[in-house]
Amino acid sequence: MGIANSVLDAVRTEMARYPGSYPCKVGVRIGEMAAIDQDALRFCFEAMVLETDLASLELGIEVCPRRHRCQVCAREFVVRDYDSRCPQCASLETACISGDELELGLFGGGRYEPGTVGAKSS
Repeated sequence: MGIANSVLDAVRTEMARYPGSYPCKVGVRIGEMAAIDQDALRFCFEAMVLETDLASLELGIEVCPRRHRCQVCAREFVVRDYDSRCPQCASLETACISGDELELGLFGGGRYEPGTVGAKSS
């Protein structure tokens, strides 16, 4: 719930920077090694925005795979089944270059129109 709350804090901070704007979507990039359950994050996020001024805000989640770079041949590759050997030269001298990130993405937004944002259509 803490991550969902931090995302919403960031959204509100951006809203304060741009009065009259309203965010439609916020994105989060999560590395597969970050140990964050995306279903739990989505559930918490949806529970926190329910019946608020941000009820129509959409959460986009991008999961980033674990990637390594070979120190011998410089090939970059996705690690599968915990095997970090280079698929090109079979070296075990590899370094993790992604897969542990947790980044807030860009907001999509528009102008705020009282009475229409968060309103349910019939």
